[in-house]
Amino acid sequence: MDAKARAARIKLIAFDIDGVMTDGGLHYSDDGHEFKTFNVQDGLGIVLLKRVGIEVAIITGRNSGVVSHRAADLGVAHVYQGVGNKRDVAEKLLQKLGLTWSELAFMGDDLIDLPAMALCGLAIAPANARPIVKERVHAITEAAGGHGAVREAIEFILAAQGKLDEAFAPYLAAA
Repeated sequence: MDAKARAARIKLIAFDIDGVMTDGGLHYSDDGHEFKTFNVQDGLGIVLLKRVGIEVAIITGRNSGVVSHRAADLGVAHVYQGVGNKRDVAEKLLQKLGLTWSELAFMGDDLIDLPAMALCGLAIAPANARPIVKERVHAITEAAGGHGAVREAIEFILAAQGKLDEAFAPYLAAA
């Protein structure tokens, strides 16, 4: 089955943070406060997903208050931080939502993401993902993490489901 056919079945998208929603860089102030840079176009993509009824999750290996703030800003209800086993967390979330692995898209960039990506219906990697990850996914974005990769993946899924016009409609009506 090709990536477009897989994308047509997706009801939940889970994103890693570092290297996917950000460029993977970690920035610290002198007093130890962490900073991350997120792409606003990626953020609007998450709003588009929610508008058409696709669930969104964040599953990340690190704990970060910055991630909590970004998730809250975007209204992401399913946020899991400090996760060592992303496959187990994804499985529990699927059970909670009454979904199957084939209905999950997972976007990751490194080894820790592979166990969940191996089981999901659509595995997506950003352009900056590790080569071992790129070898094992269904789709690779042209954009790198933190530079529009999330939005690119979202629009691919929305287009495959015929929901792109519905998602864009509120913005185009005013134009």
